[in-house]
Amino acid sequence: MTRLTEHPILSFNRGDKLTFYFNGTPMTAFRGETVAAALHANRVFTLSRSVRHHRPRGFFCAIGKCASCMMEVNGIPNVKTCLCPVEEGMQVRSQEGWGIIRDRKSVSADRRRMDIPVTETEIAVVGGGPAGLSAALAASAHGARVMIFDENPVPGGQLIKQTHMFFGSKAQYAKSRGMDIGNLLIRQMNSRVTMETESSVIGFYPGFQLAVLIRGIMHLISPSKIIVATGASENMLAFPNNDLPGVYGAGAVQTLMNVHGILPGKRVLMIGAGNIGVIVAYQLLQAGVDVAAIVEASPRIGAYQVHASKIRRCGVPILTRHTIIEATGKERVEGAVIGKVDDQWQVIPGTHQKIDVDTICLAVGLRPSSELFAQAGCRMVYISELGGDVPWRNKNLETSIQGLFVAGDAAGIEEASSAMLEGRLAGLVAVEQLVGSKPEIRKEKAAVTGALAELRNGPFGEKTRVGESKINKGSGQ
Repeated sequence: MTRLTEHPILSFNRGDKLTFYFNGTPMTAFRGETVAAALHANRVFTLSRSVRHHRPRGFFCAIGKCASCMMEVNGIPNVKTCLCPVEEGMQVRSQEGWGIIRDRKSVSADRRRMDIPVTETEIAVVGGGPAGLSAALAASAHGARVMIFDENPVPGGQLIKQTHMFFGSKAQYAKSRGMDIGNLLIRQMNSRVTMETESSVIGFYPGFQLAVLIRGIMHLISPSKIIVATGASENMLAFPNNDLPGVYGAGAVQTLMNVHGILPGKRVLMIGAGNIGVIVAYQLLQAGVDVAAIVEASPRIGAYQVHASKIRRCGVPILTRHTIIEATGKERVEGAVIGKVDDQWQVIPGTHQKIDVDTICLAVGLRPSSELFAQAGCRMVYISELGGDVPWRNKNLETSIQGLFVAGDAAGIEEASSAMLEGRLAGLVAVEQLVGSKPEIRKEKAAVTGALAELRNGPFGEKTRVGESKINKGSGQ
């Protein structure tokens, strides 16, 4: 795929040129790219093959929440290459099924040691996106020692790939681009905050401890309070060949295009006309990619009208009451078939239409990443308005486990502005429990709570208000 050299908004200051090896063949990359992104730039789309049928797999989410990009890296199998930075001389191999360790000597003794270091901190924040960063800022501003753990090479979560302007008030960074907001939050961190990137929290254990894999080394973290802001993962849509390389989640397209400056394809079919689908479609146009159409099964466009109008002015049709029927191709996407749906969401016979595309982008919603809460034994509830399974929590975002908080999309799918406010609230409540109630903390909590209520007011906040009411009643459905 083509690496972008010009863009109306972004500039790509790539690092040093590197050489790595894919199945023994030298490939060119730039420092800062992930292995999966560098392979895409070298037109390698099949990263692994499925266990049972050995079907080709390309990466789908680009945030480490699916298994499609797992490959063998320097002799270690099952590495999520969408999160693994490429290095000079790195040996990468495609993987069949579960993968094997070819040379057991290559697994260092350090990985087998049982004397796991234990680190104490006052507040541990799981996730370095808008909610996690905001939580750390709020808590550290009132004196708490905070550790942030994020599995990505660069913190910021989804903000780092958002090139569009935010709406709302000045306090919510209106008229600022998401990528600039992420950088601003990171620059505001003080010496009481320790940021650990390439760090996966893989377990919550008795004694209020977190098991964290920090750049390949296991650690135990012993905090007084924990704020989990793990965000969300992309929903999949069921249709034949939905597993082909070239079928991406919208976030993966943004990662390739806006973070690494690599075009995901030449012609794209967007599935979903919500805010994410319409915004990403416009970002594709900005990068010079042809968008064949936006397909939406609902009779109405879910995106803000200002975004939808931009797309229409660019000549991209938004086809409501349409759905994707199948993707075509053998080793990667070569086309798609779409059709009209009736009031029962069934495809109307005779409405099939073939579209020549090499990329299908799914923007069909998100689901909260709530696995850590379930593993910790939190009380969980299913609330469709919030995106699925979420932890029960009180008005201060504290779960059924005392001292364990939730914030951001892990609490329910909303906009980044809401995630930042929830992060601040969780951080303020956590630090208040540590240092005691103070007038300045109470005042800031009241301001944040008021801002959240205002943000959720109006028609676009209705789903969240309904979902929150179910949380408050202690029920879900």
